[in-house]
Amino acid sequence: MTDLDLDDLANELRDFAEPDKKVGRSAREERIISGFEDIQQFVDEHGRLPLHGEGREIFERLLAVRLDRLRHLPESSQILAPLDRQGLLGEAAELQAELDDDALLAELEGVDAPSEIENLVHVPRPEDVVQPDEIATRKPCADFQRFKPLFQKVQQELIAKLRTARPFELKSEIESDRYFIVNGQIAYVAEKAEVFTNDQGRRDARLRVVFDNGTESNMLMRSLQRQLNADPAGRRISDPDVGPLFGDSSEEGDFGSGTIYVLRSYSKDPRIQNNRDVIHKIGVTGNDVESRIASAKVDPTFLLADVEIVASYVLFNVNRVKLENLVHRFFEPARLDLEMQDRFGRPFRPREWFLVPLEAIDEAVRRIKDGTITNCRYDVNSASIIG
Repeated sequence: MTDLDLDDLANELRDFAEPDKKVGRSAREERIISGFEDIQQFVDEHGRLPLHGEGREIFERLLAVRLDRLRHLPESSQILAPLDRQGLLGEAAELQAELDDDALLAELEGVDAPSEIENLVHVPRPEDVVQPDEIATRKPCADFQRFKPLFQKVQQELIAKLRTARPFELKSEIESDRYFIVNGQIAYVAEKAEVFTNDQGRRDARLRVVFDNGTESNMLMRSLQRQLNADPAGRRISDPDVGPLFGDSSEEGDFGSGTIYVLRSYSKDPRIQNNRDVIHKIGVTGNDVESRIASAKVDPTFLLADVEIVASYVLFNVNRVKLENLVHRFFEPARLDLEMQDRFGRPFRPREWFLVPLEAIDEAVRRIKDGTITNCRYDVNSASIIG
């Protein structure tokens, strides 16, 4: 039996131990609520109840067992009824008979179990199980507008084959600013706290993981690792590969020409107005630039203000998506870190604006044309290209 099975089975058994006689909400009640929220999350994501069966993933089978038990717990109605927004406890479908201890173990990888649950050999006693310092649950991501453009960009890069989805192999791959596919969703590791050694002697770290459906979780690194390993379709999304920009033949994604355009904003925001000469939007288009900026006043991409075209550079036989990614990655150290509000008062962060003088942009385009851009970098302190 894997670590995953042992840990989750021990937690499951602990949920149904005799309740502690404490004042207020007991630890057992907290665990029952947390377990129920996991089931609700599954139903939200998959649109159905978790099911039993050897062909199902271990997490789904575990949740199915848990739901059966919760439906038969006398105190479930009192504890969970106010939280049961999906009607899971009163589901009209025929319920599977309550599982005995042997059946519970059979659901979890078919391990042979003794007849007495308190004599389990390979499962630690509930009192010996070390619970995580806080239970990771999904919740709405309050600043999702900050991350939404990142997910959109990753999806575009996957379509353009700038990134690839590779099988997940090692937990060492879980670092901040990495993307994964787990349970059909793109997960972004926005933050990774300091690595520590848990009570089982394993290295772990608390993460902030944002999902493309607008939720987030503060799960542990090992929890994400387990989910990726349990999901047959779990993948790590590679870093972007710029690849060749120019060619002599037309390929999918190529254009007859592409235009790098540089804009300045007429925004009245003091943070932008006071630095207008060095704040530039750098983009690439295959169309007319004037048409691209026609609706700038109502578009957060253009800071909800009119813009001025200060430079444009036409390049022939260029892969526009790859070119834009190259330019943005090159000036990444100078990307504008600014939060604004759209017309509806919702926060957003512009992603294509940079604190870069026009002279540096001119030089970067020249280096793109002659192929030397890969041998240099942009230095924020001197506001110049080095190399």
